[in-house]
Amino acid sequence: MPELPEVETVRRGLQPAMEGSRIVKAEARRKDLRFPFQKDFIARLEGQTVTGLGRRAKYLMADLTSGDVLLMHLGMSGSFRVHKEEGDATQGQFHHPRSEDRAHDHVVFHMSSGAAVVFNDPRRFGYMKIIARNALEDEPLLKGLGPEPLGNEFDAAMLARACHNKKTSLKAALLDQRVVAGLGNIYVCEALFRAHLSPRRLAATLATRKAEPTNHSTHLVDAIHSVLNQAIKAGGSSISDHRLTNGDLGYFQHSFQVYDREGEPCRTRGCGGTVQRFTQNGRSTFWCPKCQK
Repeated sequence: MPELPEVETVRRGLQPAMEGSRIVKAEARRKDLRFPFQKDFIARLEGQTVTGLGRRAKYLMADLTSGDVLLMHLGMSGSFRVHKEEGDATQGQFHHPRSEDRAHDHVVFHMSSGAAVVFNDPRRFGYMKIIARNALEDEPLLKGLGPEPLGNEFDAAMLARACHNKKTSLKAALLDQRVVAGLGNIYVCEALFRAHLSPRRLAATLATRKAEPTNHSTHLVDAIHSVLNQAIKAGGSSISDHRLTNGDLGYFQHSFQVYDREGEPCRTRGCGGTVQRFTQNGRSTFWCPKCQK
């Protein structure tokens, strides 16, 4: 499942093709993806200009002149490509999908700029929904999401308050989208390693009895900021098929310190430990038991 850096990479790749351009024609080539399309899905898109293309957690959000917002989720296998309407031979910069099988091209936006934005999704776990901007706060898909980890609201004090008295593990807390939005398994493992904190540690240890942040909370927030910013700069991680906007693979996987490095020496200077893997909450956790406490 793409995490925040991968979705942000897609947003930046689509922004030049969609932002400020009008949707001349929209196609939904099937009745559903993960969920059925709304009956007025096409009607609410055609003729509307995309005034902004943003991201919330792992969602892409296109603001329309009508006051609606097009919410898009990549799911497990969804991807976008952009090509010129003059013909497929003239490809746009953002053109490499996860799947080259055109049978899985399920949604197409024909833009006034002359570009076509195509959503391809072999497994159909992605989805799209149009929501009125003034109804976003009550939207079930978005309601209850925690702060953005790269936003001003997310700091050591906020994380300490969210984890105060929690009886779950630290890793489980960070994967909880109500605590912080957009983090997934890869970047939680990497951030915990950088902060030298065990994924098994109780989340409550990030806060004092008065819910004030401990040094652990401060170090962890710094690690989250660092790993996400580095991953975005690298275009995300290509574990299987995520690609950059120029068609190249994202390369942050080459900077992994623990993820997918089971049995390798710990990269912390002077540690001498070995990266281990165990299953936690149904997901693989990679860590160094010697330097993550």
